[in-house]
Amino acid sequence: MNILNFINAFFSDSAHWQGYDGIPTRLGEHVQYTLEALAIAAAIGLPVGLVTGHYGRGGNALAFIAVAGRALPTFGLLVLMTLSLGFGLINVMIPLVVLAVPPILVTTYEAMRSVDPAPVDAARGMGMHEVEVLFRVELPVALPLILGGLRSAAIQIVSTATIAAYVSLGGLGRYIVDGLYQRNYEKVVGGAALVALMALGTLALFWGITRLTVSRGVLRSN
Repeated sequence: MNILNFINAFFSDSAHWQGYDGIPTRLGEHVQYTLEALAIAAAIGLPVGLVTGHYGRGGNALAFIAVAGRALPTFGLLVLMTLSLGFGLINVMIPLVVLAVPPILVTTYEAMRSVDPAPVDAARGMGMHEVEVLFRVELPVALPLILGGLRSAAIQIVSTATIAAYVSLGGLGRYIVDGLYQRNYEKVVGGAALVALMALGTLALFWGITRLTVSRGVLRSN
């Protein structure tokens, strides 16, 4: 059987659409892990990136953090967390957050530094407070790049959240891990296809968010 036949067999099997191991349940779990990890990573990366980018300080430190975060093996970190803390959702969240923070942090910093200094200086000359300059002048212009960093982090999380299955949790990774164990390649290919489709859906979602939240003038200039 080729890959298309595996995919067709997987999605046409009614047993894969119901119960605790059904596609809706596993997809819901995967979305939950993704949203939680992305929210935590954004809560860490966005404020630090915005503030350091606004003041233009800490760029070298952020670059070091980004390199260190990307160098850490996600699966190895998962194993270490499991050995230290036992089985649980936190063991999955920590590696996913460590994976997602660097692109959010660095992209947000670079987005703020790329803003034209002329309107920023003009805003300060008009007596705007630094917080107003940040949120009313710099952030609207930097928003497309910031959303790009969030999009990159989200896609990485979607692709990597399959590791949850290795510590007896759910998500789409269950199909891949269980399929390999059972030598059920229909399930393996189906699970991989679902992850790929979710990544494409994430791309489409961020495209829509960008169209809705970024002003047309900024979109045209980018």
